Amino acid sequence: MGNRIFVGCMRFGDFLTQDMNSFIHQAQEIGITNYDHADIYAGGKSEKVFGNAFSSDKSLKREDFYIQSKCGIRNGFYDLSRDYILQSVDGILSRLKIEYLDSLLLHRPDALMEPEEIAAAFDKLNSTGKVKHFGVSNFNPMQIELLKKSVKQPLEYNQLQFGPCSASMISEGMEVNMNTNGSVMRDGSVLNYCRLNNITIQSWSPFQKPNWRGPFINDGEYCELNRVLYETATAKGFTPTQYAAAWILRHPAKMQIISGSTNLYRLNEIAEAEKIQMSREEWYAIYRSAGNIIP
Repeated sequence: MGNRIFVGCMRFGDFLTQDMNSFIHQAQEIGITNYDHADIYAGGKSEKVFGNAFSSDKSLKREDFYIQSKCGIRNGFYDLSRDYILQSVDGILSRLKIEYLDSLLLHRPDALMEPEEIAAAFDKLNSTGKVKHFGVSNFNPMQIELLKKSVKQPLEYNQLQFGPCSASMISEGMEVNMNTNGSVMRDGSVLNYCRLNNITIQSWSPFQKPNWRGPFINDGEYCELNRVLYETATAKGFTPTQYAAAWILRHPAKMQIISGSTNLYRLNEIAEAEKIQMSREEWYAIYRSAGNIIP
């Protein structure tokens, strides 16, 4: 349980070391051992807090955890140059107090990125054992193809916002040949591209959208979604949060979820969503209730 759930570490910056240690242990007890960092989270402090707690506890075995981080966002610009990627990873490993990352993701596309430079950085990181796997975040298919021109390592992940209220990846494939807002292809058919190329989509901020902050918040704009989630979930003995998470996990792309919650009860709910066998009818009912149309 929890294998497809990542703890998003953006809010770890204010944790005390002992609280962080307790969080890691309790999350492990419910089966969540995947952590998603970024060098910009709390200006690097989130990684430092996690690293202090993790390294000081000898009962926590590195091989039992999957730790990934992201780089490339600087103050007012993006930087995916060879030297900056290498510098970033050294900083990440130092703050996390670990010898390697399970995966490194390029946080945002850099308009000035040169595939040859990125390839050189990845080669060095891979050959020195500092990074095992590589991926991207918020990249469209052609940007990934551009990287693949030079990068030898498989690009295994793409972080994209996805959830019932952020479902343009679905609507553009459903409303084909229609003059509707949902029919607009905003991302180059990235969902199908990732499936065709064995790239795992990691869904970030799955429960967030303007005026919708999750199935546990009664937001007026999405009252129908909240109603459907509540009625569908409780009829089967689950919670609305679990059904919102299960909606993402139900998609055949086999996505992973990046949960930004530091509430262990909430994380446990989300982890339990892996047990739900959601029917096709339930999936589409949730999709429609979020304001998406069925042509």
